[in-house]
Amino acid sequence: MQKNGSQEDASPSRLIDARIKELGDWRGEMLGRLRALVKEVDPDVVEGWGWRGVPMWSHDGLVCTGETYKSVVKTTFAKGAFLEDPSGLFNASLEGNTRRAIDFHEGEEIDEEALKALVHAAVLLNGSKAKG
Repeated sequence: MQKNGSQEDASPSRLIDARIKELGDWRGEMLGRLRALVKEVDPDVVEGWGWRGVPMWSHDGLVCTGETYKSVVKTTFAKGAFLEDPSGLFNASLEGNTRRAIDFHEGEEIDEEALKALVHAAVLLNGSKAKG
């Protein structure tokens, strides 16, 4: 992303749009698909733009992030260690006490139903904490 004054004025959604376009390769396509799935599960999710330009999705707390690296797109679930993962999607950041991540590599397919179930569970977990 270009660093200029207009970046501070842009909404997180516009910044995420720009990141997807800027990548212009499989990583942009993957990030766009992940974003669409999160928003499909929770149309009320709030998009954010984190430190170092990381797209974030929140609802009653952070649900997940969409980080892009040279050879991987990483979706990190803030409270992933507390989520059931019967499909075994979590394949990164497994050593921590709280977060869990999924690394997607070029050419990999997304198990959309399993990912949507994780997003749904994360939103429900955040909601239960917000009310309790």
